[in-house]
Amino acid sequence: MRDTTAAVTVEGLRKTFGTVEAVRGISFEVARGEVLALLGPNGAGKTTTVDMLSTLTTPSGGRAVVAGHDVAKDPAGVRQSIMLTGQHVALDDMLTGRENLIMFGRLQGLRKAVARSRADDLLEQFDLVEASTRKVSTYSGGMRRRIDIACGLVVRPQVVFLDEPTTGLDPRSRQAIWDLVSAFKAAGIATLLTTQYLEEADQLSDRIVVIDHGTIIAEGTADQLKERTGATYCEIVPRSANDMRATVAALGPLLPARNRAALTAESNKISMPAPDGANTLAQALHRLNAAGIELSDIALRRPSLDEVFLSLTSGNTVRFPESAAGRPTQEKEVS
Repeated sequence: MRDTTAAVTVEGLRKTFGTVEAVRGISFEVARGEVLALLGPNGAGKTTTVDMLSTLTTPSGGRAVVAGHDVAKDPAGVRQSIMLTGQHVALDDMLTGRENLIMFGRLQGLRKAVARSRADDLLEQFDLVEASTRKVSTYSGGMRRRIDIACGLVVRPQVVFLDEPTTGLDPRSRQAIWDLVSAFKAAGIATLLTTQYLEEADQLSDRIVVIDHGTIIAEGTADQLKERTGATYCEIVPRSANDMRATVAALGPLLPARNRAALTAESNKISMPAPDGANTLAQALHRLNAAGIELSDIALRRPSLDEVFLSLTSGNTVRFPESAAGRPTQEKEVS
């Protein structure tokens, strides 16, 4: 069971750059061993938030505590407790992979022999033994990202910040990062992940916080966000496009008026709510079979995280049902 003690606590955190409010009083927590994904469009405030939590920039207001250290009052304590990797790898290109690891170990206070031993362990863990004596300038993008993360793990962190860690990586290197995040979770390390890949957030995170224009507009598990955006629906594709009108007629009251109105002359499939899941699907099949309509496909679907993201950041009002924590239903205007 995951330790529910907060490894990261953020309360009303703000950041302004001149007259621009990049982060507007956000609050959230990350438990030990939890993976929290921070999602949002470009410019939403994700990286600024990570920069404040990792002490790369000073908050303009609010409070944040990371691994028991206040980011404003004890930035050195924060830096000793975290690992940070971003979109731009911070390595010394003129050193070998092994030399980079040893250097990071020495900078973090390890004795020379201990730093060397830890470097060897990490080179093996990240499949970089054969490249260990080559200068980092010769490494591929995936290898550079792996050595960067390995450098951050020379001393085990309590909190890991991964700012779009798989951007530009090939599938094999990307999977290696996914495996690493799972290992962090198993080891009880809190992970805050920002990513452009919604599949990645869906796969890896325990919870998701969606941020837009510097404010939190939604949070919850991937399944909770999908439920908030839209329930299960049934997708029906007639074998012949000429049967669309007959299909609509056969579905009768199962197909609400708003779904009928969304259909155009070019439509080749029908989407309709499936409040009873498989039972709705069975009713649709019964009606279509009785009408003699042949189908190319019929299936139950759930909103993807991509659809959730687009819905939440599209400028619409999103209604939030009562959460598991018992907070009352509320409406938020998505900016």
